[in-house]
Amino acid sequence: MLAYAAAWLAFGAIHSLSSREPAKAELRRLAGRAMRLCWNILAIAELAAVLAIGHAAITQDPFDRPIWLAAAQAGLIAAGVAVLALATRSYDIRRFLGLAQLRGTIEDDEPFRADGLLAFVRHPLYLGGLLLLAGLVRDTQSLQTALYATLYILVGLRFEERALIRRFGETYIAYRARVPALLPWRGRAWPPGTIAARPP
Repeated sequence: MLAYAAAWLAFGAIHSLSSREPAKAELRRLAGRAMRLCWNILAIAELAAVLAIGHAAITQDPFDRPIWLAAAQAGLIAAGVAVLALATRSYDIRRFLGLAQLRGTIEDDEPFRADGLLAFVRHPLYLGGLLLLAGLVRDTQSLQTALYATLYILVGLRFEERALIRRFGETYIAYRARVPALLPWRGRAWPPGTIAARPP
């Protein structure tokens, strides 16, 4: 358990450092247009290593789940997949993966957008991921994975919010004041066609 927790802590620290501009600038110097793609590949490799440590260090003893809990988790998985599928419509996936940059001088970061699910939650990809993590708990390892990954997402979200404020300024501050981070709420949505607005 401690080894797995330490692996997640190391992943969080490395991923956070690699997300900062000095690290990205160095990777951009080395990889050129492939910077974003290389960054994603490295992040996936790091996460795979963490999960491998968990698989090796923790015995996978399946929980004896009641039928209602299994059904509820199946619903969470379906909801998570649906949220992720809908969320991708609000992002340029080729840019997100780093493929679009290979063919031209396209910025790695996307412009401000508040359409689709982004009009109702600021971080729909995180929401979909959290739903999947909860739905996929089957044994001790998956439970610990869900706990550590959820903690990582919630901490990372705070740092990402700061970066978005630095990038978009008052526009994002107004958006954040209007739209919830993860859970949609009645009456809390970004007005269609609005580019910037004052906080309510």
